[in-house]
Amino acid sequence: MHFDPRTQQALREAGLDTEEIRAASDRAAELVAADAAAIESFVADAETLHSDLETAHGPDGPQEHPDCAVDLYTHGGDLRGYVSFGSWGAYVEDGRTLSEDVVELTLGPTVHDRVRFARDPEDL
Repeated sequence: MHFDPRTQQALREAGLDTEEIRAASDRAAELVAADAAAIESFVADAETLHSDLETAHGPDGPQEHPDCAVDLYTHGGDLRGYVSFGSWGAYVEDGRTLSEDVVELTLGPTVHDRVRFARDPEDL
């Protein structure tokens, strides 16, 4: 089961039994796996991605990433992985599909921020 003990307790107090909690946990894992697959496909299908990533020495406004790639994995309700931008990259700590035109990744060390990606900079 992928819910932490406090969440499991809250679900029991809300009236769910163990099997219902297990089914909800399994469904959450399915949704995370679907998001990971959708994000990987979104990135793989793009020639160039644009992001709202803020960089210390980069220009203001949307950043262009012609060599963006992402490698994601899931474990229960967690989505993790790595995003590379050609010469550098960052750990992915979470991610989600915001629309068919925009995805968001929560990036870890070195970035520590949520970053939106789109094929068209106008979608950011």
